[in-house]
Order: sequence, then C-alpha cells, then structure tokens
Amino acid sequence: MPLSPLSRYAAERVTSRLPLLRRLPVMRLLAIGEVLLLAKAHLDRLEPDERRRLVLLLREGRLRRSRLTPRQRGELERLIAKAAPREFFGQAAQKLSPVPLPERVVRGPRRERA
Repeated sequence: MPLSPLSRYAAERVTSRLPLLRRLPVMRLLAIGEVLLLAKAHLDRLEPDERRRLVLLLREGRLRRSRLTPRQRGELERLIAKAAPREFFGQAAQKLSPVPLPERVVRGPRRERA
C-alpha cells in the first residue's frame, strides 16, 4: 500500500532528524516498539510511588545489591518481583520468536507461576 503524500512527508522529516532510523529495517523497528510496549506494561504494574522508590534504590545501590542495607535489598526484591521480570522476558521472547514457544518457556515452570 503506497504512502499518502502527508505520510511520506512526515516519514522523511523524522528520518532526516534521526538518521539511524534510515538504517534500521521496518520490522526491527516494529519489534523494538513491541518490546518497549511490553516493558511499559510491566512497569505499570508498579504504582508511581513504587516506581520512584525502585529508581531511588537502584541509584543508591549504584546497580549493586551489596551497597544496600538488608532492609533496602528486601524492598528492592519485592519491587522487582512485582514487575514480573521472568514473565517479561518470556513474553518478549515470544514476541520476537518466529515460532510459538511452549507455555513453560514463556511463563516459567508451574511451581514458579503459583
């Protein structure tokens, strides 16, 4: 389906400002967009106060758990668990995979899901 003149003009303006977009194939851009939407959905599981606290703990620990107190580590683990990283990575793999993945790969073993 050919682009309308307005769409073509908008695409040219965006790619002229961001030359990296010209080098990326459209399918990769779509895949990146899907994974970003998935990441946003998982971060939205946290309340705004929890997201701020997560960022604060990550900064305070400088991305190292050993620099946090035991109480802060527990809080960080709880916040990360609430965002469901295992499920995020499984769903991202499912989105990027050319073939359907088994449920145990996407969501983890049954004992982990409970």
